This record gives sequence, structure tokens and C-alpha cells, in this order.
Amino acid sequence: MALRVGDRDATALLALPAAVPPSDSDLTGEAARRPAADAGPGARSPDAGDREPDTVSGAHARLGDQVGEQPVENDSKGVLRRHLIAAVIGAIALVVLATAGYLYWDFAGHFQSTDDAFIAARQFSVAPKVSGYLTAVAVTDNQHVAAGEVMARIDDRDFQVALEQADAQVGVAQANIQNIDAQVSVQQAQINANQAQVDQALANLELARVTWARDKPLVEKGWTTAQQGTIDVQNLKAQQATVENAQANLTLAKRQLASFGAQRKSAEASLAQAKAQRDQGQLNLSYTVVTAAQAGRVVNLTAAVGGFAQAGMALTIFVPDDIWITANYKETQLTDMRPDQPVTLSIDAYPDRLIKGHVDSVQPGSGTAFSLLPAQNATGNFEPPNDVALGPGMSVVPTVRIDPAPSLYERLTARL
Repeated sequence: MALRVGDRDATALLALPAAVPPSDSDLTGEAARRPAADAGPGARSPDAGDREPDTVSGAHARLGDQVGEQPVENDSKGVLRRHLIAAVIGAIALVVLATAGYLYWDFAGHFQSTDDAFIAARQFSVAPKVSGYLTAVAVTDNQHVAAGEVMARIDDRDFQVALEQADAQVGVAQANIQNIDAQVSVQQAQINANQAQVDQALANLELARVTWARDKPLVEKGWTTAQQGTIDVQNLKAQQATVENAQANLTLAKRQLASFGAQRKSAEASLAQAKAQRDQGQLNLSYTVVTAAQAGRVVNLTAAVGGFAQAGMALTIFVPDDIWITANYKETQLTDMRPDQPVTLSIDAYPDRLIKGHVDSVQPGSGTAFSLLPAQNATGNFEPPNDVALGPGMSVVPTVRIDPAPSLYERLTARL
């Protein structure tokens, strides 16, 4: 019984393969059993008991063949070999990744970067200082202009007439001054004449005094007539009056000269006012030509020939060439950031171009400390290339080198 069970188990195991080539003993056993089957259900081969052990041994032989085709020891060695190769590859990959990670960490530690940055400039509107019709517009949108280049012209005929009127007023004021100067000269001559009359009167007065002083004792002693004394006294009084009259005329002449001086000052003020009006007229005339105060680009041009330009009305927006980068770094990124450190700029509009610059300044406080201002932690200057158009608001990715020493990656690549 035990053998048959074993035979069944072995037969069952051997039945698992899809096809097993029959051995010679199997063919012999099959040929021996075929007549018995043909003999009918009740027939029994006389040699059946002798052939059963052969059938069992054949089953054992086939089981042995199957086990011999997949040895357990060889399969274990293959698994170990595959695991060893995978472990070696994994170790190499780990070393490569660790080396690359260290090189990147060391390289990145020399720089600070942010994507919260943009180009800034002090753009302003260009507006005329006088009103008038536009006779010419010499620029167009996005055009670059040099400092002093003409951008627009306003009809200047009214301003030319106003300037001529101011010139005429200057001439009138100058003529008034010249007239006053002539009167002053005449008055000065009159003063000199009055002064001579005063001197003459004083001389006559002195003579009258001397005469009276000489004749008075004679009259008192009766050596001369009383009439002579009367004449001397009257002459003295007359000469005194003459002196007072001459002095009064001299004083009046001097006062008139002072009056002419005041008139001259008034005329000088009128002349200054006329000159100021003339200068203003010249300025107004010059304002009819709108020029660029500095080099830059014209943006949003609204001026057109024939249009009426009001004083102070914007004709265009002007973006100067003096532009910079405003970068908003985190406060922790500013620890080692200092002015004049080199910066590499990547502009979103020109991803294939790298522009060099430097840190210009670092804001002394965080952006939240200035409620009316945006957070602007660092400002950088750079030299923009001439073959690209850069303007305020363009996004930039600045990378500041905070450690001037070369990283390990840079030293390795420098040797290659």
C-alpha cells in the first residue's frame, strides 16, 4: 500500500510537465498492457504481477529525470550572483549621486538667487510747458532717442510775436533811462550854477560886512554921514538875502537831482521787468521745441501733428536708459550679500542671454517696514546690451555670488 501511494504521488508529479518523451520501458509496458485491454474487462494477463514492479520503477526513473533538470544548488548561486551585481550597481549609483549632490550643494552655497526680481527705471511723462498746435512729431513708439534730440514741435508764431513785444518794451525802458540820465546831466549843471551863485552871494555878503564894519565907527563919531551908514546896512541885508536865495536854489536843484535818481531806479526796474518778459518770451519760444532731456526710449506716444497740446499734457512716456534690477530676496539670503558683489542676470524675455552686473545697494530695512513701498531688499546695476530692448517690469532671475572663492565644481571644471 505504501508503495502504491508513493507511485500515485510520483505519477501525479510527473503529470505536471506538458509532455515527457516516453522511455523504452514505458513503450514495452504499454505494449504488454494493450493485449490485456483488448481481451476484455474480465481478462487478466498472466504476467501482470511480474510487470507491475517495472511500471513503478519507470515512474521513479521519470521523477528522477525531472529533478535532475533543475538542481537547487545551481539556482541559489544564480540568485546570489544577480543580487551581488545589483548591490554593486546600487553602491556605484549611490556614490555618484552623493558626489553630485555634494558638488551641487557646495556650488549653490556660493550663490543666492531669486525669481522675485524685475527691471526698474524712473520713467516719466513728457509734456510741453506751453500750449499750442503740434506742427511736427519727430519720434514714434519704442524709438530710442539721444539727449537733446527733438521729439515734437509746437506752432511758435504767437510766441515769436510775444518775444518781439517784449524786446520793444526793453527798448522803451532803456530809452527812459537814457532820458533820465540826460536830465540828470542838465540838473547837475544847474546845481553847479546855483553853487556858483551861492559862492558869489557869500562873497558879496562878506564885502558888505567888511564895509559896514569900516563905516560904522565913522558914522558913530560923525566923521561920515548917517546916509552912508544906512546904505551899508541895507547892502548887508541885501547880500544876506541873496545868499539865502542862492542856497535855496541850490537845495532845490539837488532835490530835483535826487528825484531824477528815483526816476532812474524806477526806469531801471521797468527795464529789468521788460528784460524778464523778454527772457520769458525766449523761454516760451524755446518750449515750442520738445526735446529729450536724456537718452532713452519713447513709449505710449499720443502726440499727433495737428493736435492741440495743453501745457502739462503728456505727449508720451519716456523710459531712460538708466535702468536697474530690483530683487526681493528673503531676509535670510541677505546675510552675506554686500554691495559690489558680482551678479549674473537671466531675463525671461531673453533666456539665452546672460548679463553681468553687480549689487548696488541693500535696503536697510525689510519691505514691511515701509508700508507705502513694496518689498525691495536689494538693488543691482548692470550694463544692458545694445541689441536687446529692456524696460521696466520685465522679470529677471538674478544670481548673486556671495562667496568669491571658487567652488569644488569650478575648480574641477577649470582643470579639465
